[in-house]
Amino acid sequence: MAAMYKTFVNSFTNRLELPVRQHLKNVYACLSMSTVAAAVGVYVHFYSQFLQANMLTTLGTFGLLYGLMSTPDNGKNQKLRLGYLLGFAFLSGLGLGPLFQTIIAINPSIIMTALIGTTVIFVSFSISALLAERGYWLYLGGTLIWLLSIIVMLSFINLFLRWSLFYQAHLYGGLFLMCGFVIYDTQLIIEKFHAGSKDFVLHSLDLFVDFIDIFRHLLIILEQKESSKDQRKRK
Repeated sequence: MAAMYKTFVNSFTNRLELPVRQHLKNVYACLSMSTVAAAVGVYVHFYSQFLQANMLTTLGTFGLLYGLMSTPDNGKNQKLRLGYLLGFAFLSGLGLGPLFQTIIAINPSIIMTALIGTTVIFVSFSISALLAERGYWLYLGGTLIWLLSIIVMLSFINLFLRWSLFYQAHLYGGLFLMCGFVIYDTQLIIEKFHAGSKDFVLHSLDLFVDFIDIFRHLLIILEQKESSKDQRKRK
């Protein structure tokens, strides 16, 4: 086991230069703080009467995202931009509150199952991207954007048609798509760093969105399966 771990660590050391490794540490540190902020947002939704998911918090989410995107990194405003990121993550977690309420009413264990599944998926695809040849997965960018546009179009059409097939295609296709974005975004962060972009706050935003989207898709998929199981039992 020790030999395998040493080989694994050496693979990262050989693949990634020290400045890149330090940048990735900062990126994943921001990602960790963002996930904690999102968890706090979910908690506040359940235990606060004054701050819950609604239209105003949705607008606040977009406002903080705009603030982060429109505030360039000048080396002196990292705390401000980190505040934007954590605020965005907090309100994103707040927005998951209604979904959590629905799932808890069905089977609370779904949440932990989805969280573990999301972590395994995210870590596995991230490691695959980090151990691959530099830029190997960047060709996925065009395909992923094309698939994303199709899924968005199907979602828009399904607002009127309400077809179960379109909804399932959106659900499972979206999960597959987010897995691809984990690989693509991870390698893109490395390429951006080599190009001179050291904005680890903004880089971590991409990975946070990937993580939350995978988590949301898994929650809904597991909730559907649990609901179907309950319906079969009643019959």
